[in-house]
Amino acid sequence: MRSNTRAGVTARAKRALSVAAVAGAAGLSLAPALALAADATAADADQPTDVSGVDIVGAKGHAPSSPKLTATPLDTPQTITVVSDRTVRDQNLMTLRDILTTVPGITFGAGEGGGGYGDSINLRGYSANNDITTDGLRDSAQYTRSDPFNLQQIEVVNGANSVYSGAGSLGGSINLVSKLPHARDTALITGGLGTDGYGRLTVDANKVVADGIAVRLNAMKHKNDVPGRDVETYDRWGIAPSVTFGVGGPIEATLSYFHQEDDNTPEYGVPYGSNIIVNGPLPGVDRSTYFGYRNMDRQKTQVDSLTGRVRWTFNDNITLSNISRWQKVTQDLLVNPPQGTWCLNNGFSAQPSTTFQPVACTPAGSYTLSGPRGNIRDTENQQWVSQTDVNLKFDTFGWKHNMVVGFSISHETYDLTTGNIQRTTAGVAPAYPQMTLRNPVNVYTGPRNFFLSAISEGELNNQALYVFDTVELNDQWQLNGGLRYEKNDGEFINTPYTVVGGVATPGVTTRAKSDENLFSFRLGVVYKPVENASLYLAYGNTETPSQGTVNGGCSVTTNPNCDVDPEEGEVIELGAKWDVFDSRLSLTGAIFQNERSKFRVNDLTTNLPQQLDGKSRVRGLTLGAAGQINERWTVIANYTYLDSEILQNVVDGVLDAQKGDPLPNTPKHAFNLWTSYMITDKIMVGYGATFSGEYAFQRPTGSTALYHAPSYWVHNAAVTWTATDNISLQLNIKNLTDEEYYTRIRSANGFGWATPGDARSAQVTLNYRF
Repeated sequence: MRSNTRAGVTARAKRALSVAAVAGAAGLSLAPALALAADATAADADQPTDVSGVDIVGAKGHAPSSPKLTATPLDTPQTITVVSDRTVRDQNLMTLRDILTTVPGITFGAGEGGGGYGDSINLRGYSANNDITTDGLRDSAQYTRSDPFNLQQIEVVNGANSVYSGAGSLGGSINLVSKLPHARDTALITGGLGTDGYGRLTVDANKVVADGIAVRLNAMKHKNDVPGRDVETYDRWGIAPSVTFGVGGPIEATLSYFHQEDDNTPEYGVPYGSNIIVNGPLPGVDRSTYFGYRNMDRQKTQVDSLTGRVRWTFNDNITLSNISRWQKVTQDLLVNPPQGTWCLNNGFSAQPSTTFQPVACTPAGSYTLSGPRGNIRDTENQQWVSQTDVNLKFDTFGWKHNMVVGFSISHETYDLTTGNIQRTTAGVAPAYPQMTLRNPVNVYTGPRNFFLSAISEGELNNQALYVFDTVELNDQWQLNGGLRYEKNDGEFINTPYTVVGGVATPGVTTRAKSDENLFSFRLGVVYKPVENASLYLAYGNTETPSQGTVNGGCSVTTNPNCDVDPEEGEVIELGAKWDVFDSRLSLTGAIFQNERSKFRVNDLTTNLPQQLDGKSRVRGLTLGAAGQINERWTVIANYTYLDSEILQNVVDGVLDAQKGDPLPNTPKHAFNLWTSYMITDKIMVGYGATFSGEYAFQRPTGSTALYHAPSYWVHNAAVTWTATDNISLQLNIKNLTDEEYYTRIRSANGFGWATPGDARSAQVTLNYRF
């Protein structure tokens, strides 16, 4: 099924196109990549391209996909990072978390519920859990997005994002772009084996079945043990068929279906202290130790979505498009997080006293269980969403406009049932045996009887109108802006259950409602001193409603009025983008300030709803380089500096213990590098490094010290051998030095747990194209 137009591509042109593919990963100008792609092939640049026997996406595919970004990447006054599917394959990145780890400024927290039942993402100091979109549509269900097999690229838009996707936060947003049918016959099958039980098989096949009709099938089966851990495993499979009618024509319609099932083991990690007794993992505890119950714990997820798209190009100046989706996400989670009392080998408790002083304990080296064990969460999220855009290109008074006007509507529902399965027939928690720190019991042998603890329901509706425009005043000056108005209303209902004598009885049902009108904007001015460079200044705001997602409302439930005013924030960014070396290498840099001027804090003295007295700020710098050093050497490098500060973390008039502290989980320095070099026309070597600087934990009181998670480096390497035009073999080695480090640290009052970073691992992948 190889296209005959590919036969004449020279090795030099292939190498150049490979460079163009990776250049997009830094979110830089795509002008050089487009030029290289044009030299290499006359085929559609945004479709898979044959390069040295490895399937890559053409240069056009690295431009952000959102129609709301109305300027080229070079002339967009905002920091945008685009990670292509080629970059994902080159580094063998297997989850969304792996991919986002390569983007400086992003860190991860422990998921809620102790078992990490969903992505917990921190972007430029602020949570981005609710700022994930798929193909530009909000994807607010709280689940772990585990596999990139159907992703064309991942886009990270930094800064206030309410104007783009609505009801957003201050750090930015993450957009996942799905693979779609295209106008050429291509097929790629990959199979991989590796250490730690790694096995992976993927298929990506596109076929033109009739004039103007193309179908595409992506499928995946994956399984691996977590490197360096005794019990945790990932097991999943997925399939994503799609069909497009009118490929490349004036009217193009696409229907896509996505299905994925995961059967994973919850990752709790190991106990971790941030106090006067211990700062780090507990001494004597191996990083491979599992503190849950391996014969009970489970994290099962199923995702189904059906998406329809229509694009109608009336002429060169008017295009109408719509994307609509139904999605259902179900999760079955059973967790036994590592909570309890930890008596260290020196005879002192790992947890400090209420005054944060050392406490003696016995017996030394023991672990006594407590807290929630055997908790079950059964959730279902459903979403119906539709977005319509009209792209208009016109002139006024000699000024060129590229405008998008649109609207969106969405309806989401959420159902949650919680309970506990580790109960006697009377509904009482059993007595747990005392364990040793070094070798805890991870097999449960006690009673198993399920008792209901709560039933919750949520509903969220959103309607939005927006307009975006780029105005070219002349060859040097451009104005770029967007406005969004939206109405957001939701309701969250919770009914707790009490177990007495083996019978679960419902308690008082509480309802929290919100109904808000939100206005967001972003304005930017761009100056182009030369054609291949731009300087810009941008300002925007964000508004986050009291019920920004369907799975929760205001945290104060003692008052049914949850209609607290939206949280507010502003961002200002000054930056530059420059294509050098005959537009082979793209450079970017920006300084910015994100200020959260109003966020909710609990009113501890009254029974009123939360107050908007919280304030925080992040000032930072980003630097990036991506492209071609010479015809054989490519590089992607990004650095982020974040200077964060809590300005106020309590209501007015209350002693603020955290004032002046840095924001939790926000490292000052972060760096990522991936570089590859063609030793010969058939052998390419790659090297990557990721650095995460130290970051602070939240202090429980003003008198306690400020503790930090340590910094770390992780080094990776890859070698790719192109055996024939159809076959290539790839070796990836991750964490070359077997660095011991910890992520997703959960710390409350000086103690919690943390997930050890993956130990050293290796995978070999065979790529076959036909």
